[in-house]
Amino acid sequence: MKIGIACYPTYGGSGAVATELGLQLAERGHEVHFISYAQPFRLTTFRDRVFFHEVEVPHYPLFEYPPYSLALAVQVGEVTRQHGLDILHAHYAIPHAAAAWMAEQMLLDEGIELKVVTTLHGTDITLVGQDPSFWAITRFSVERSDGVTTVSEYLRDETYRAFRCRRTDIRVIPNFVDPAIFDRSKYDCHGATLAPGGEKIVMHISNFRKVKRVGDVVGAFAGIRKSVSARLVMVGDGPERAYAHEEVERYGLTDDVVFLGKLESVAELLSCADLFLLPSEQESFGLVALEAMASGVPVVGTSGSGLAEVVEDGVTGFLHPVGDFEAMAESGTRLLTDPVLWTGMSVAGRERAVDLFRADRVVPQYEEFYAEVLNS
Repeated sequence: MKIGIACYPTYGGSGAVATELGLQLAERGHEVHFISYAQPFRLTTFRDRVFFHEVEVPHYPLFEYPPYSLALAVQVGEVTRQHGLDILHAHYAIPHAAAAWMAEQMLLDEGIELKVVTTLHGTDITLVGQDPSFWAITRFSVERSDGVTTVSEYLRDETYRAFRCRRTDIRVIPNFVDPAIFDRSKYDCHGATLAPGGEKIVMHISNFRKVKRVGDVVGAFAGIRKSVSARLVMVGDGPERAYAHEEVERYGLTDDVVFLGKLESVAELLSCADLFLLPSEQESFGLVALEAMASGVPVVGTSGSGLAEVVEDGVTGFLHPVGDFEAMAESGTRLLTDPVLWTGMSVAGRERAVDLFRADRVVPQYEEFYAEVLNS
């Protein structure tokens, strides 16, 4: 198949999943065309059968807000004409699904058929899409897609609840991980740099948005630090990073916390971690938690959303109510002071990631779904 992928190129779950899916599809013999305003951050080297098409947005003085959605729709049409795309996979509802529908309609006028599959990733449904400014167009885009998937049962149910998309049959296809990449035994850990005194390494990786509750990350670590010699490694960047710095200073932890910023070597970093904290307000899935588990790192996070479909509470980590960072600190302390418990959860996490969420188990589900859509 010739598959177009429209996605955000930036640091975050939807862009990471879209890029990794495209690379996996190319390895399986498909021709993949990424379409975005910048090169996806995980698309760093040349790959056979992989192409990138940059969306150029005009910056005329008339446009206070450059119309990216329209430029994206035009580029999707151009790539389809030039390369004969069979299907366009839109990742994240806004603006990709809407732009894909516009491109589909323009191409129909030329006698060209393009099928559109939309994957909903989380905040496009739980946050952005429910804003009154976007609710109607999000619902329209989902219902006009030829096929729709979500990354978890939680997100599928939330989509039905929030948008009443009863005419849409939503398929759940989970996120995935390549066990060969997230294998901590293949990396030389940078523990001497991140924890020069041999401290335990507690890690958090995110886009530092409010939903990630980075203040709770610091609060939970402060509780752990009372009993355990540990360092907190914060990876990523975003609007809440300054707040995280303020919390670190408030707790008097400046010497115990390292901010690394945006880095692509997630697997290499996770190979150094002893514990992963993810106290988010909600997670549609929790890709980074899956990557931590595949790396043999127990996860402490929040219950009540899609993360519970990834982390098995009491088996591969611990889940607590949103905001209860004291309980998270207690669980983290237990794990870091009990080698038997830590080893059991480390092994169980790796096994769960490999058994249920490995790439060669999940990617064929997308191939099958594409075939269904093309034949419908």
